[in-house]
Amino acid sequence: MTIEEAAQRLLAREDGQADGPPLTGRWATLDLETAYRIQDETLRLRLARGETLIGVKLGLTSRAKQLRMNVSSPLTAWLTDAMVLPAGEPAPLERLIQPRVEPEIAFVLGRDLTGPGVTAATALHAVDLVMGAIEIIDSRYTDFRFTLPDVVADNASSGAFVTGSVARPAVGIDLALEPCTLEVDGEVVDTATGAAVQGHPAQALAFAANDLGRRGHVLRGGWLVLTGGMTDAIPLREDTTVAAGFGSFGRVVVGG
Repeated sequence: MTIEEAAQRLLAREDGQADGPPLTGRWATLDLETAYRIQDETLRLRLARGETLIGVKLGLTSRAKQLRMNVSSPLTAWLTDAMVLPAGEPAPLERLIQPRVEPEIAFVLGRDLTGPGVTAATALHAVDLVMGAIEIIDSRYTDFRFTLPDVVADNASSGAFVTGSVARPAVGIDLALEPCTLEVDGEVVDTATGAAVQGHPAQALAFAANDLGRRGHVLRGGWLVLTGGMTDAIPLREDTTVAAGFGSFGRVVVGG
């Protein structure tokens, strides 16, 4: 299997709302470097069909998820305008395979961030606005079963996302202590703070800038950055409403 074939296969599964076995089932030597090349090729195909690159997302930013996958650092992936879910609209279940939701802290960048050498402090200075978000992750692999290279190639299980209506400058907000409550049909199912994301969401942003810089990419001013799930992801089902309540950023709601 080639990089191009792998990218086409994953995108075809997404378009056809179909899952399948991980790439490593047939490509046992698939490594992270090659997986990121597959991810980049998938982005190229998305852009060629009219999508617009609007930012990046991080995955595996919590220590618990890293231990589960036996890794020590997060991963990065791309966001396009086709993944945006306007506030108030139901989740597009008709084009998703096995959606799960997780609350996140999102940054809007005011200027470029170029790694390597970006620290959490310098990363935070590049942030224009902060808001709450819910990411709807999805996987093109059956039952969300994959290795780390598989999920990197699959654009970190990207699906869709919705951002909240409250956007604030980062100044004066302790994002490590920022509380979040995750509710399903009005019942609290999980809670977390921003510290669940690499100790501080700005650490995740710095990692993204440095990791992308290593691969020859730049985080651009105006881009949105989803910093990673604050809680475990939970399944999103039809006729279900999920809400994330933040201390500083109000509520974000998505319905199945």
